[in-house]
Amino acid sequence: MTKPSLTDLLHAAVSAVGGTERPGQVSMAEAVAEAIDDNTHRLIQAGTGTGKSLGYLVPALAHGERVVVATATLALQRQLVERDLPRTVDALHPQLRRRPQFAMLKGRSNYLCLHRLHEGAPQDEEEGLFDQFEAAAPTSKLGQDLLRLRDWADETETGDRDDLTPGVSDKAWSQISVSSRECLGATKCAYGAECFAEAARERAKLADVVVTNHALLAIDAIEGAPVLPQHEVLIVDEAHELVSRVTGVATGELTPGQVNRAVKRAAKLVDEKTADSLQTASESFERVMELALPGRLEEVPEDLGYALAALRDAARNVISAIGATRDKSVQDEDAVRKQALAAVESVHGVAERILLGSEYDVVWYERHDRFGATLRVAPLSVSGLLREKLFEDRSVVLTSATLKLGGDFNGVAASLGLSPEGVAGDDVPVWKGLDVGSPFDYPKQGILYVAKHLATPGREGTRGDMMDELAELIEAAGGRTLGLFSSMRGAKAAAEELRGRLDNPILLQGEETLGELIKAFAADPKTCLFGTLSLWQGVDVPGPSCQLVVMDRIPFPRPDDPLMSARQKSVEEHGGNGFMAVAATHAALLMAQGAGRLVRAGGDRGVVAVLDPRLATARYGSFLRATLPDFWYTTDRNQARRSLAAIDAAAQADGK
Repeated sequence: MTKPSLTDLLHAAVSAVGGTERPGQVSMAEAVAEAIDDNTHRLIQAGTGTGKSLGYLVPALAHGERVVVATATLALQRQLVERDLPRTVDALHPQLRRRPQFAMLKGRSNYLCLHRLHEGAPQDEEEGLFDQFEAAAPTSKLGQDLLRLRDWADETETGDRDDLTPGVSDKAWSQISVSSRECLGATKCAYGAECFAEAARERAKLADVVVTNHALLAIDAIEGAPVLPQHEVLIVDEAHELVSRVTGVATGELTPGQVNRAVKRAAKLVDEKTADSLQTASESFERVMELALPGRLEEVPEDLGYALAALRDAARNVISAIGATRDKSVQDEDAVRKQALAAVESVHGVAERILLGSEYDVVWYERHDRFGATLRVAPLSVSGLLREKLFEDRSVVLTSATLKLGGDFNGVAASLGLSPEGVAGDDVPVWKGLDVGSPFDYPKQGILYVAKHLATPGREGTRGDMMDELAELIEAAGGRTLGLFSSMRGAKAAAEELRGRLDNPILLQGEETLGELIKAFAADPKTCLFGTLSLWQGVDVPGPSCQLVVMDRIPFPRPDDPLMSARQKSVEEHGGNGFMAVAATHAALLMAQGAGRLVRAGGDRGVVAVLDPRLATARYGSFLRATLPDFWYTTDRNQARRSLAAIDAAAQADGK
């Protein structure tokens, strides 16, 4: 039997999902197939509307060996598993003569734990051990959530938190879930045979395509104990997010509250002297943290060093003691012991890591008005880790709508541990970049307007001229505005100011769940939606409800961001341009994602307005503009207003 052609397979899949075949999608599918066949690596930029999911799923399914697909967002994971994969498998079945299996796999804490559900969560010492379902008043929100979880446990087939609608609070979920460190293990657990997390792992072992997230991919790479099944091909979608997700997984933290919980959990399982030494170390650490000022610690101060050394040593003694004792008087002893060990090992690990003082780590204090001080440690760079763990023994395809920064792939490639394109050498993964473009006609569908006449934004204070400009643009657009702000404070200030000046409803992130806000924004064209980081990437509102996307300023990282400033300094010490490599690259990624909110469908029209003159006047402005979609460019405020008014009039004429 002749092997079906990739073109025929792609055509069948596109027809099955009711889509339209695009030249960019065909180019992408061919590049993915070539990378898989040659066991090489690709970076593929595929603009909005390309249909990139099918562009990689079809060659992956045709390949026949196991493929792992890692995404950053829950929305895309669900789309792949609930819509794209079922339809594509059905469509390809007649030609492939087989039905590829697929499965979703997440970290253990995403699944309901039957042991926790039935036996109760081991509680802190003063609360005693109790049934959390009885203890939480059924009239309270927590009590209602827990009762609903108990009912849901009887009907769910997956135990996956994301299958629970509506969702529950993190506090409620923590009562019925465990981390991998707290898990008893299937062989020791009375519920091991029914375990949802174990069932998900078993399904993944049998699947041809395993859909997971960047965080689990990072855990698989960092912790050495494989959580993903063996695979020959890795496809990373939303790859512009990968470095920040891996950094998040590789970041450790210590707080007085966290240490205190570890002390309480261990107290019943060790002798009094060992418990007291951890309690004393905990109190010393808390005293140091009360005086902590936010900012980077280039060196660990002496008082903090003493406190961390005492914590590390006391924690090590507790870990040894817990492992050597048994106490039959403790109810559900194995679970209590496992939870205590996990808590104390976490404290020990972070304290020891900070005391080691690696030149590749950044240590800093953060202070929160409500929660007090936190001590954090994060890797200066994850590029070496990614180069070593990601690109060995498999073909890797990384794809996103934004991988080319300033016109080429090399900036993103460097953050992934790759050399410039085409550079070969020992232990250097060779890769190729491909930009398959977008089906949208950006110069005709959108305008990039830079408000060159405004004052350069400063760090503090309101910008009266910017508020006036924003109000005029919204009035010209008839609402229909997504406001992307570089800080929550800026978003709140603009919402408060303009609610008093305009008749248009203005929604503000944080005043309702993100899903509800986006739904309300999409439903009423006169409405505006203002917010910060998650709106720059998480909004998909095609049509006339979003015809003006405003960025208040270039979203550079804060100058006092300890990790970003440390990374910038490191680049400079090695002879590079730290500002361009770190700050400008960070801003370019966000701006490209933000500008991508405007044109989501073939009929969309609108304006991206950047209210920061530096995009037009600064030397780095051309780098940032080269990263954005190829909109028609202007600094003429009257032109921008006229265009918005015309787009609004056309939408109203269509009854929208």
